Amino acid sequence: MNKDLVELRKKNLEQLNSELIATRQEQFNLRIKHKTGQLNETNQLNAARKKIARIKTLMNELKIQDSK
Repeated sequence: MNKDLVELRKKNLEQLNSELIATRQEQFNLRIKHKTGQLNETNQLNAARKKIARIKTLMNELKIQDSK
């Protein structure tokens, strides 16, 4: 399993939500840098997008477990 995913699985719903907000802010900053030509490693954009997807997936898993 991905090392980042293992760390995310240890967090609760509130911690995941704060991580999601921070990652979205990071994604926004990366997009601004990309548009202004300051971003050299464009793979960071895809990494941020995938991290957001992982966080949202884990949040949905936790919500489903709580509703049972």
